[in-house]
Amino acid sequence: MTRTRRTPPGRAGRMRLRHGLDVAVRGADLLEQKLSILRAEHQRLLRAEQAAARAWHDLLSEAENWLLRGLLLGGEQALDAAAAGIGAAEVSIDWTVSTGVRHPEGVTTSVPARPATAAAPSNTALVHAEAAYGRAVRAAAEYAVAHAAAEIVGVEVISTRHRVRALRRHWIPRLREALDRADLALEQAEHEDGVRRRWASRTAGSDGSATGP
Repeated sequence: MTRTRRTPPGRAGRMRLRHGLDVAVRGADLLEQKLSILRAEHQRLLRAEQAAARAWHDLLSEAENWLLRGLLLGGEQALDAAAAGIGAAEVSIDWTVSTGVRHPEGVTTSVPARPATAAAPSNTALVHAEAAYGRAVRAAAEYAVAHAAAEIVGVEVISTRHRVRALRRHWIPRLREALDRADLALEQAEHEDGVRRRWASRTAGSDGSATGP
């Protein structure tokens, strides 16, 4: 959008400019509506991200406290024995589309239970630590989804704002200027054509009177 498209002279060019201006104004209006919706959604996602971050940090702190107690009671050998046979967590992300933007909406986290063949933790603190880390893993996944959603929608907010600004500050004013010039040129051409017609009419009348009987 650095310059207006070259238009033909006359009424056809004026009509093209008028159509282009109408399209640009309607487009800017629609983008501003989208921007308003996106901003509200972004603020909601930011609040959700902050809440998820606090929940994750709190649960992680709790798990680390239980782990420290378990280490003090049983040492690293007790921790290694308690962790043996435990599988990795599985995460499944749900996606949605809002205002044309695709972003993660929710997450399902599956933390595997301790296999029946695995040895139980040697002290109660490690039992609590295992459960607390399971909750912390779920909270971490929820925070990751909330953070990604807020970031994706935030990028779209910036992009839409730039598009609106380009239309309002640059493209629409240039189209209006071009339309004003086209109106002026058309008015001047019509005025000059009227002068020529009047001059031709007077000339024809003068010639007719001179050659008549």
